[in-house]
Amino acid sequence: MALMILATIIFIVAYALIISEKLPSAVVAILSAAIMIIFRIMTQEHAIRFIDFNTIGLLCGMMIMVTILKKTGIFEYLAIKAIKSTGGNPWRVLVSLSILTAVMSAVVDNVTTVLIIVPITFAITDALKITPMPFLISEILFSNIGGTATLVGDPPNILIGNSAHIGFMDFIYHNTPVVAASSIFALLALRMIYKKDLTRVPQPSEILSSFDEHRAISDKKLLAQSLGIFGLVLLGFATHELFHLGLATVALGGSFALLLITNVKPEEVLKEIEWTTLFFFIGLFVLVGGLENTGVISIIATKLLTLADETNPMIIIVLWTSAIASTIVDNVPFTATMISIIKSVGAMADIDIKPLWWSLSLGACLGGNGTIIGASANIIVATYASKNNYPIRFIDFFKIGYPIMIGTIIIASFYMYLVHM
Repeated sequence: MALMILATIIFIVAYALIISEKLPSAVVAILSAAIMIIFRIMTQEHAIRFIDFNTIGLLCGMMIMVTILKKTGIFEYLAIKAIKSTGGNPWRVLVSLSILTAVMSAVVDNVTTVLIIVPITFAITDALKITPMPFLISEILFSNIGGTATLVGDPPNILIGNSAHIGFMDFIYHNTPVVAASSIFALLALRMIYKKDLTRVPQPSEILSSFDEHRAISDKKLLAQSLGIFGLVLLGFATHELFHLGLATVALGGSFALLLITNVKPEEVLKEIEWTTLFFFIGLFVLVGGLENTGVISIIATKLLTLADETNPMIIIVLWTSAIASTIVDNVPFTATMISIIKSVGAMADIDIKPLWWSLSLGACLGGNGTIIGASANIIVATYASKNNYPIRFIDFFKIGYPIMIGTIIIASFYMYLVHM
């Protein structure tokens, strides 16, 4: 009991520090994990067993490939091509950027997507002499909506897929209908909210002529090599279950094969890897493992079973709890905790927990749109916007993001009811 209380206190303090953002999340997670080992809540050997190296390997491999792809200029090319297809009409530009953001977030992670799209957005809105705010808000929303569609699009899905052994194609099959319906709903809502800001720009053809998508491609040979390997990796994701391969094997194998056949220096690429994110995940796995090791997760799972003793009501409970919680705290540590709880529920009761994974995925990913602190991509966009004198205040985003988030969760609820209940 003493170790259980101590583990809970360490976890809550770590969680509070992560939410406050007063200290680096990776530092808090690793130090808290070390404290759990120091106080004998678990041994070092036990702590290592709780780390999901499949998730770490997948993230690392995708980071390497995306870093190399960025060097080719392909993302800037796609953005300019999308803008030119709109004829400079602000509403069409917003739709085009939103769809591009959603698609990119599904193929690469949503954090990388906004880091690429947002600077391009400022260049476009400056040229068109219109406010970037509607576009920034839409890119936050669609980075989270699009990331919901695939296993690699949003960190919660990576955690769920690896922990529950769910395949890449399963995410597309189960989540894409909700993503498609949520995208249409979000666009209609944004159309109503920003109708006055999205008026036609005079002489758009003259403005658009300054954008040249062909100049964006800086290295055609590297682009061909990168797209070839990236295509093989995506094929590997789609078929990994047939060949009994882990996603980390596919991602790391592809990324280091790309380093082997190109002239890109490995040390340059490795410098740009988000090591803080990887160490944050490592510490997080150990923190949640401490709760699992001391029985805290089992107690929470038992309480959840008393609320709903069958799968159907639990589907809705997990969906809405995940969505609301993800508006308050970062959805990554919340998802890691919920994974252990759902596994414990499955071990305790004779119920099918497969639908609960989809509830958790949809709730955690879509719930990130509720507030500006709901997901990492949101914070990155807000930070970049502030540096460019367009601050996104918490309350301003809340007025737009929260109602749209609730709408998408209602859509998800209807979907879960029709398909899984």
